[in-house]
Amino acid sequence: MPLAFRTRHRLTHAREFQAVYAARCRKSAGPLNVLALPNDRAQPRLGLSVGRKVGKAHDRVAVKRAVREAFRHVQHDLPAWASGSASGRYDYVVQVRPHEPLAAEEYQRLLLELARACHGVWARRLAKEGGG
Repeated sequence: MPLAFRTRHRLTHAREFQAVYAARCRKSAGPLNVLALPNDRAQPRLGLSVGRKVGKAHDRVAVKRAVREAFRHVQHDLPAWASGSASGRYDYVVQVRPHEPLAAEEYQRLLLELARACHGVWARRLAKEGGG
């Protein structure tokens, strides 16, 4: 499987970010907050939110690059959802808090851990909606 990170793997519009924020599924660990929302696509998508508190522009760019690279490596291991006949992956928004840079493997581990935690929340929500 290719480990690409193309435009189709990104959240690109403010309305896409707002939809993920509005879903109110947030999990945190270490310097990362991950918000998730099920989508109907074949691949997960990533949006990044790195505020000025993280550091100067070059520091923020380095963190974004590290998180994108981690996402690129774990994208095929991220959970998928299914409810009835519908299925898909998730849209993720990763918020980064100020921290010392981590190793690439640590970003990957955190992304997987938080994505699985969000998947657990959505699995319960979708089961509740389906079981009505």
